[in-house]
Amino acid sequence: MNVIVVGAGGHGQVVADILLKGAASPWPLQPLGFVDDDRSLAGRQILGLPVLGSVEALETIAHDAIVVAVGSNARRHQLCSALTARGETLVAVIHPSAQIGNAVELAPGVMVSAGAVVNTGSRLGIGAIVNTGATVDHHTEIGACAHIAPGVHMGGEVRVGERTLVGIGAIVLPRTRIGSDAVVGGGAVVTTDVPDGVTVVGVPARVLVRA
Repeated sequence: MNVIVVGAGGHGQVVADILLKGAASPWPLQPLGFVDDDRSLAGRQILGLPVLGSVEALETIAHDAIVVAVGSNARRHQLCSALTARGETLVAVIHPSAQIGNAVELAPGVMVSAGAVVNTGSRLGIGAIVNTGATVDHHTEIGACAHIAPGVHMGGEVRVGERTLVGIGAIVLPRTRIGSDAVVGGGAVVTTDVPDGVTVVGVPARVLVRA
């Protein structure tokens, strides 16, 4: 399956690196290159892969699937929706060193990075990211285009809403609910539910900014 990475920035390069390392998949995934709306990147080689043009250029390039690899959760969600509406196929990208439990549901466009663990019964929504070394314990639900940052540890039966960022090294206690469009600061310890659209920081995590 020939795959194009949408986004040639830092996150896009991590996704491309996973593809080059032989992403865990029922079928071989072959990266063709990147598309990116930064015109200064057109024609460049990144990790040995070409930047093939803008996102609109997808219509002119033969390919089987895409990965939307844009770091902004909101922008990634927008692109996933727009491109799938145009008929694009999203593919999940799983690093070969990641550990995925039985009965885990991975929606299209998910990215699970090196050393991450997703335990049994968990569900990851479209375009969700479980980044380097993060752990997601059993029966946890991660919403569409949420980002579980490197080194996060989440207990079982946690719920994370759409487009939410759980920052580097945060800890989320079991059965906690985190709303949509929220931000959990790096190193925070979440012991109680977090509403939609707020930023929480500290140990224990407390609201810093309300939407």
